[in-house]
Amino acid sequence: MHKKLLSTIKPLLKPLFAIALVLLLSLGQADNAMAARSGGRIGGGSFSSPSRTYSSPSTGYSTNRGYSGGGIGFPFLLPFFGFGGGFGGLFTILIFIGIANFLVNSLRRSGEESNELGYTNESNISVGRVQVGLLSNARSLQIELDRLAESADTGSAIGRAQLLQEASLTLLRHPEYWVYAGAESQQARLEAAEAKFNQMLLAERSKFTEETLSNVNNQLRQTPANKSLLAQQNGELVNQTDLSQGPGEYIVVTILVGVQGTLQLPAANNSEDLRQALRQIGGISSDRLLTVEILWTPQDSNDTLTSDDMLTGYPNLKLI
Repeated sequence: MHKKLLSTIKPLLKPLFAIALVLLLSLGQADNAMAARSGGRIGGGSFSSPSRTYSSPSTGYSTNRGYSGGGIGFPFLLPFFGFGGGFGGLFTILIFIGIANFLVNSLRRSGEESNELGYTNESNISVGRVQVGLLSNARSLQIELDRLAESADTGSAIGRAQLLQEASLTLLRHPEYWVYAGAESQQARLEAAEAKFNQMLLAERSKFTEETLSNVNNQLRQTPANKSLLAQQNGELVNQTDLSQGPGEYIVVTILVGVQGTLQLPAANNSEDLRQALRQIGGISSDRLLTVEILWTPQDSNDTLTSDDMLTGYPNLKLI
């Protein structure tokens, strides 16, 4: 009886063992991949008009010339209504002209106010993204981004523009580490542009298991282990040689922007295209920059980003 049962089960043991082995290896690789997903993030802003000083146009009355809106004003002519005897018809015409002039001036001032205070959903907004895959030897660049996260003023338009410029310069100064690149930009109306930006941002953030260092709208957050590492780096206890011998293969830096007006980034097919894209995105002025996000992974120097991770997580990047 037992022999018969064993002979029946024996052919099934090999396939079951093979399936269990595959599952074990897959789960082990997944755990390793998840362990390599620390990320850093710096940014802020929103899809609203950049802050600016605005003084509303004068709508008061002048003691010498009546209504200050210019032209023949309705309040100036109103007291004469019903006077003038035979000139009643003429005054009636003038009153109607005054009313029309008053309405035109009001509409014009209203339009000027809306242009000063913000923009509508019909405004043209650009969303841009530049990504650079660097050799893991670029640990010094990783530290520069960490320090930028600690010091950047992400709560003001000028501070965010300076952050964008510094991050772009950091990448431009290290072309020897460039391996992969990608750049794109598109124009859309306000709501569509905001939705596209949020989709891009969520896609990048979802690649991190944890944001171990972030500074968004002047809210600085970092993990306790990361604080200790940054203290060592700031105290210059970790030298360049040690950093270049980290376990990872690659570091990926992503720059996302929302810009008022047109932004046309070149497709990063080679090093020169990437250089041009970084110069363009880094040169955006504070009065046009609506929002910016700079993300990089791995942020923790003990994490890894392998060739397989690059292929699965960043399939759109091109080898340059």
